[in-house]
Amino acid sequence: MTSATAVWVVLVLAVLAANLPFVNERLMVLGPKRAPKPFAWRLLELVILGGLTLVAGSLMESSLGQRAPQRWEFYAAFVCLFVTLAFPGFIWRYLRKQPSADV
Repeated sequence: MTSATAVWVVLVLAVLAANLPFVNERLMVLGPKRAPKPFAWRLLELVILGGLTLVAGSLMESSLGQRAPQRWEFYAAFVCLFVTLAFPGFIWRYLRKQPSADV
């Protein structure tokens, strides 16, 4: 795998992982279905999936060569980017117009 391919794989993985808590009603994607799933669960899933995305990126980086050391600035930028990537799922779940029942 080339470094360009690894970058695209991590970006696609991050977009999917950031929106996954907002588009399903299952706990941790595979668990029992809860309707409606509380926002605290969605936030916990977002944190866990963000950590898994970091681990996947780190594994891909180490498989391509020497892994660069990361400081707090990297993780702060990652959190900001991950929350930004989760914005479409948040909008879809909480801010879209619900179909009216009186039609």
